Amino acid sequence: MRKSFFFLSIILFFLSIDLVGQQNKKPNILFIAVDDLKPIMACYGNKIIKTPNIDRLARMGTMFSNNYCQQSVCGPTRASLMTGMRPDYTKVWDLKTQMRDINPDILTLPQYLITQGYNTVGTGKIFHPSSAIKKIDPQSWNLPYIEPEASDYANGLGKPANSQYQKPENKALFLVKKERVQREDDDEMPTSIKGPSTENYDVPDNAYDDGVITLKARDQMVKLHKDQKPFFLAVGYHKPHLPFVAPKKYWDLYNRADMPLASFTEHASNAPEIAYHKSGELRNYTDIPAFAMFNEPGNHVRLKTEKQLELIHGYYAAVSYLDAQVGILLNTLDSLGTLNNTIIVLWGDHGWHLGDHDLWEKHTNLEQATRAPLIIAAPGMKPGPTSSLSEHVDIFPTLCDLASVPVPSHLHGKSLKPVMQNKRAIVNEFAMSQYPRKLSKAEMTKRNYSSNAIMGYSMRTSKYRFTMWLNDFTSNDAFSENKIYATELYDYTADPLEKQNVVDDKAYATVANGLRKEMIEFFNSQKKK
Repeated sequence: MRKSFFFLSIILFFLSIDLVGQQNKKPNILFIAVDDLKPIMACYGNKIIKTPNIDRLARMGTMFSNNYCQQSVCGPTRASLMTGMRPDYTKVWDLKTQMRDINPDILTLPQYLITQGYNTVGTGKIFHPSSAIKKIDPQSWNLPYIEPEASDYANGLGKPANSQYQKPENKALFLVKKERVQREDDDEMPTSIKGPSTENYDVPDNAYDDGVITLKARDQMVKLHKDQKPFFLAVGYHKPHLPFVAPKKYWDLYNRADMPLASFTEHASNAPEIAYHKSGELRNYTDIPAFAMFNEPGNHVRLKTEKQLELIHGYYAAVSYLDAQVGILLNTLDSLGTLNNTIIVLWGDHGWHLGDHDLWEKHTNLEQATRAPLIIAAPGMKPGPTSSLSEHVDIFPTLCDLASVPVPSHLHGKSLKPVMQNKRAIVNEFAMSQYPRKLSKAEMTKRNYSSNAIMGYSMRTSKYRFTMWLNDFTSNDAFSENKIYATELYDYTADPLEKQNVVDDKAYATVANGLRKEMIEFFNSQKKK
């Protein structure tokens, strides 16, 4: 009897130690990055799109309905998000600058978490290749970065042509060396090669990169689970970035005739032309010129309706394809029994124009380009949506706070944990975005400018968007009124589609002056950091 009691005591002792160890172990972090995903999922109110897995994640966590990126193009926004620093600090404003050329010692989120006892590993697109050393920033990972091999793709298809296409007729386009071309109005990768804008092909999910990335991430998650150290696993998805490529079953979820065309396709009245672009990235795809108008003056593309419907259909199909991958990751965590001890964050790097203002892609300071999805689920946090303003720079400090590790003091963002605890809490009074443009020589002469550089800064409050376009200026410089090239003001309560720039409307004079002062105060605050 005493011997049995002794052995039972020993067992209970070790079980209690294991339980305490589990309770004291830092939570794992699953970090899901998505390219060109706008907040279009069902959980954000879309009644057509089918995204059951992301909706499930939203029910598990906090869905930030008013989250904004720092710059609506891949390289700058990812460099900013991953470092918690705004673009004027990283000095990554384009798709050419390597962030460590400018700031060799800049600290990334996964790099910091290594110092806090985490294993960090990534797969897919986390940084934009042009802004990170070896395309992945090796300093950010203490485990080997996971790269797909040709043998990983379904049915012996091998890697997709140009990392995109599996249809034989599309792959054939890349069998011969193609000239690398960039339009003057193209803000995308300067060396990119384009094919058709869509592909609908009856293949398994892992015929394309995102399906393979998911399976690689699933296998890595199983390995990480066996380790005693907490993990930070970053999974970067390529879709729904152009071209809109997805297996046929996801296209079949939708009827093309049901696709919602943009309800307002003009530029806002009284808006400066510099606020818009010519959709150069889209126009480089080989099938687009036949459906676009190129002769209209100004920043227009005027796609024919049939091509608009095809692109929107393709975007929806690509989002549903992405959603299925997210479901596999969630199910893997669940099967491992670690779902409740994992912080899960899903973010899109920026929004995307789907024909509104006659715009396609991102590359603006307008709502559809700067507003980006953010969902965070974490142990102990009550789920539910919030309309509180948030920014991409807030993600770094928020994850640290949720993981109970010290938040680096130099970060520009703020922890959103108070909002996750109380959905009505306010952490940010406004969110800041920015976008660079270049003036023509004629416009420089007209304005008597010595530089063609323009930076547009956009302040989004709960009700308004105030944008100031400034010549030869960043927030590192002293502000001067004579730097102002143009301004914009939109009232989203009265005008949610941005139909009218009311910055010169006398009825909005007090609002415009107040936001102008607030923006100048923001510029001044950045010089202290």
